[in-house]
Amino acid sequence: MQFIADLHIHSKYSRAVSKNMVLEELDRWADDKGILVMGTGDFTHPAWFKEIKEKLEPAESGLFKLKPHLKKETLKGSLAETRFMLSVEISCIYSRGGKTRRVHHIVLVPDLETAEKINTQLSWIGNIGSDGRPILGLDSEELAKIVFNTNSEAVIVPAHAWTPWFSVFGSMSGFDSLEECFGKYTDKIFAVETGLSSDPPMNWRVPALDKIALISNSDSHSLQRIGREANVFDTELSYKGIMDAIKSRDPKRFLYTIEFFPEEGKYHYDGHRACGVVMSPSETKKNKDLCPKCGKKLTIGVVYRVAQLAAPNRPEGYRDAERVPYKNLVTLDSIIGEALDVGKAAKSVMKEYEKLIKAFNSEFNILMSVPAKEIAAVSKPEIAEGVKRMREGKLTIKPGYDGEFGVIKIFSEEDRKKIESQTSLF
Repeated sequence: MQFIADLHIHSKYSRAVSKNMVLEELDRWADDKGILVMGTGDFTHPAWFKEIKEKLEPAESGLFKLKPHLKKETLKGSLAETRFMLSVEISCIYSRGGKTRRVHHIVLVPDLETAEKINTQLSWIGNIGSDGRPILGLDSEELAKIVFNTNSEAVIVPAHAWTPWFSVFGSMSGFDSLEECFGKYTDKIFAVETGLSSDPPMNWRVPALDKIALISNSDSHSLQRIGREANVFDTELSYKGIMDAIKSRDPKRFLYTIEFFPEEGKYHYDGHRACGVVMSPSETKKNKDLCPKCGKKLTIGVVYRVAQLAAPNRPEGYRDAERVPYKNLVTLDSIIGEALDVGKAAKSVMKEYEKLIKAFNSEFNILMSVPAKEIAAVSKPEIAEGVKRMREGKLTIKPGYDGEFGVIKIFSEEDRKKIESQTSLF
């Protein structure tokens, strides 16, 4: 069975997360996006875990679904078939090797009993009720011991593996290898999450990841952003089916990942946000990693950090045809906003978005499959052209840095004028 999964999100109980991130809304938004399997996020939070137990019921093995009386109509006027997998992101901050480590981990489990046992053990270590993504003074290896001793089918995936401050390979607090981080439990780590600022080809440059699966998830804090990165499988719909497909790294079962254009991520390049300075790795090296305006150390981004751990014979642009493929996409609301020359939160954007979902069933169907001519017939030619250009990679991106998202431009002013005068193209 072919389906899309987004296994890393946050609930309303996490900091800086929309209050609309509740199970009822996730259920219907996932369907409108074209996602079948969603992570619940935040299962360690007592209030969210209570909601999970009250609002979800068992579906396929290791998966759950929203109880029928809680379901809301999707934009198409139907009820969603969304499945949920128990997930949480755990932030571990600890000292190792004379350095403060800040590593985020995604934990996935197949049943409520396992989640409850993990929650109990973590509650002895720190306050798991203070944030949906708990912050614990716990070594990554010790977290692995707790998780894997609780249930051998549980999974740990290093979250957004390259971001500077909070990741396994982060330039500011990470390690140079999985072995350094997870010690004797390294052989149980079979996947890493690439994060918004890196894509698979960047990770392929690193030999240490040759036998590690690369997964992509949204890490979403709002309904609109779920699925901005995701995974596409052709496997049995179950917890074990999904995990086995990831472990296999078999492109016939793990079909591809859906990716940001990595330049759009918040830490792609190096920089210093306070000074508005953004630099490529070569520029950073020339400046000895220092901000040319204030002289302070730059935040070293993902491109630079990947190069530090890459093999000398794997330069930028390195490709590996044996690996699970990927597709770079731009979210539909961003394309519509670009086409209409307004912000993606504008009412006019949501009006076109809803019209397109009703016509073509899901956002992913529109982004990846629907012919541009059909999009133009239902919506506006500028939007159809935007989708076409995104598929062809014909866009310009000002790279993100030091916590600032990159800026994608699909159209110039001249482009818009041409499209308006050539609607007959569609």
